[in-house]
Amino acid sequence: MRSAVDTDLPSLTDLYNHYVLDTPVTFDTTPFTVDERRAWFDDHAPTGRHRLIVAEVGPAGVVGYASSSRFRPRAAYDTTVEASVYCRADWIRRGVGLALYRALFEALAFEDIHRIVAGVTLPNAASVALHERCGFRQIGVLSSVGRKFDRYWDVAWFERPLRI
Repeated sequence: MRSAVDTDLPSLTDLYNHYVLDTPVTFDTTPFTVDERRAWFDDHAPTGRHRLIVAEVGPAGVVGYASSSRFRPRAAYDTTVEASVYCRADWIRRGVGLALYRALFEALAFEDIHRIVAGVTLPNAASVALHERCGFRQIGVLSSVGRKFDRYWDVAWFERPLRI
């Protein structure tokens, strides 16, 4: 596990675009070019509250990432971050997501963060289990808040303190 670097951006974009095109887990509906994904990438840094950690496995390359991003733009929310984790489709259910979240939370250990939140499109038993295993607790469900693939999807919201 390591901080993302510029040369990871094409792999990260491809990885994410799979979820855009083939799953409801993100509510983006149009795939990104590398240039379009640049602003998201640049919102993260090797230090500070907003990190981007990648899992790289030998010749397979980047097989997943975890991020902590700004939750809301108002200053009072600055000590809350939103976490996300994505694994390459051929690397799911191999423990990569768990390892990425653990590395992310360790990297954030001394940052001024009080809460970490995460949204999970339902149904998604594997993601719910991952978040619970990582110390998140479900705090509510927003029903039918996203429309993708001609249907409405619910989103479960999870939270955890940084230090548990």
